Amino acid sequence: MASSSSPRTSLEDTGKRSKRVWIWTENKQVMTAAVERGWNTFIFPSNNRQLAHDWSSIAVICPLFVGEGEILDGQNKRVATIFDVSTPEELEQLRPEDEQAENIVVNLLDWQEDKINLFFYLTKCCYLYWEPGVLHVNVIPAENIIAAFQSSQKTVFAISSTTSEAQLFLEALEHGLDGIVFKVEDVEPVLELKEYFDRRTEESSLLSLTKATITHVQVAGMGDRVCVDLCSLMRPGEGLLVGSFARGLFLVHSECLESNYIASRPFRVNAGPVHAYVATPGGRTCYLSELKSGKEVIVVNQHGRQRIAIVGRAKIESRPLILVEAKIDSDNQSISILLQNAETVALVCPTQGNTMLKTAVPVTSLKVGDEVLLRVQGGARHTGIEIQEFIVEK
Repeated sequence: MASSSSPRTSLEDTGKRSKRVWIWTENKQVMTAAVERGWNTFIFPSNNRQLAHDWSSIAVICPLFVGEGEILDGQNKRVATIFDVSTPEELEQLRPEDEQAENIVVNLLDWQEDKINLFFYLTKCCYLYWEPGVLHVNVIPAENIIAAFQSSQKTVFAISSTTSEAQLFLEALEHGLDGIVFKVEDVEPVLELKEYFDRRTEESSLLSLTKATITHVQVAGMGDRVCVDLCSLMRPGEGLLVGSFARGLFLVHSECLESNYIASRPFRVNAGPVHAYVATPGGRTCYLSELKSGKEVIVVNQHGRQRIAIVGRAKIESRPLILVEAKIDSDNQSISILLQNAETVALVCPTQGNTMLKTAVPVTSLKVGDEVLLRVQGGARHTGIEIQEFIVEK
């Protein structure tokens, strides 16, 4: 039976602008995968209402029907206007506020096709190198759409046929469009898109951080430590979750604070030795030695707010290390981390109510009794994924 909900149904992600997804397909497996992942608004050809009826008998869906320049609901009421845009000039001439429909769907396919043809012409005539499967021609069009509609009161969608393209439309110029019409006939892109939305939701959720008390500090000799330089700037109170044991990760502060010893580098975390775990998206960990350009990590602040950041560079160098051990009140097990023994390396301190007495304490100033922040989690890991297994780490 068809859903009585409006086509505004979408996967909500708190903490960010809500993004909406309409699925345009005639593939039953795609429909099933989408419904199982929380998307129930589907677009059908206007001459194939029987398919919408058939699917409504096996799943709760909100069927829409595409016509000439418009999208209609089951009662033939216009819910969206479609604009076919093939040039930047056509985009500039759009007047979406003159439309009565609350939703605008922008179709850039002709524009994209022209760009692809031009690209292959240049590749052939000018001997440009092209790596098969790596063709990204939609960044500027996506940004142009967002700029054109940024003051509009309408809900603006773009038609997309790949996950990477959808991500561009949803993120370009920081805010992105309100949603996408995902036109696919294969299940895999739907699964990839859901994974992308899960990551957005994860970013908006708070991580639970625990206060721990320093129990031991000891100079440990030389080791290979990793400096992680991100493609994002960090603010005071932010850093990476790092530790010798996956069951307890310390919040290691970035080098954003001013220092008498070296210029501020707000993109950098002097994270620890090559063996240490670092938190990555999806509740996973990896070794610091595995980080390289393009990999993703999560940046966390003292309140547990998290965001995904891309690694721009990982530098491994031999440096003097210091061993830091801590315990939490509810657990007598010792949790440790090794860090470079330097004034610019610091651990984030817990807040006192809504205030912070100090943001971070340098490892060179750490003493027994000091309090720092930990992320306590399951200790057993297989390829970075938490598993249920007996394990002893010491």
